[in-house]
Formats: sequence, C-alpha cells, structure tokens
Amino acid sequence: MENKQNQYDSFLDSTQEERYDIAFKRVKKIKGFYVHLLVYILVNVGFIALRARHFQNGDTDFWNWQTFNTAFFWGIGLVAHGASVFGKDLFLGKDWEKRKIEEFLKEEDKKQQQWK
Repeated sequence: MENKQNQYDSFLDSTQEERYDIAFKRVKKIKGFYVHLLVYILVNVGFIALRARHFQNGDTDFWNWQTFNTAFFWGIGLVAHGASVFGKDLFLGKDWEKRKIEEFLKEEDKKQQQWK
C-alpha cells in the first residue's frame, strides 16, 4: 500500500511541475507582450515627436502617410503578437484547453475500463 502511495505522490509532483512550467511559460509570454507594447509606444511617440518638431519649423506635411506608417505597420505586428498571447481565450473560450484535456482523459478511462 505504501508503494502505491509513493507512486501517487510522484505523479502529483510531476503534474505540479508541469503546471508550474505551463504557468511560467504563459507569464513569460505575457511579459514579452508588455515589453513589446512599451517599446512600441516609446519608439512611435519619439518618431511622431520628431515629425511634430519639423512641423513647427514650417514643414506642412505632418499629417501625411510617412508620419504614421511605422506606427501602423508595427501596430499590425503588435496586434498579432497580442492575439498569439491572449487570443486562445478570445476564440476558444476560457479554460478550453483544460476542458478538452479532461474530455480526452475521460475517453481514455472508458477505453481502459472496456478492456478490464
């Protein structure tokens, strides 16, 4: 009986480690997105501020495409990055992966019980 308990404890330890690894990776992805967002804001505010300074010196083309094209195309990339980090919950619903895993585990349990 004690040996069986040790196997169970070992299983729990490995699942705890897996859960920690998954959570750690998720936090790193979220942090990476926020760093990307911060860099996007700082760089594009700087670019636009430079154009605004030239605008004050007599440049009349502040509102043209060249002023905002970097922010626009980089913004598309930022949205894609955000969708890769947060998008799973938007399209498949919260805890979808967990429910799907539980569904597959139940199917496996049924198959194993059929063979007993």
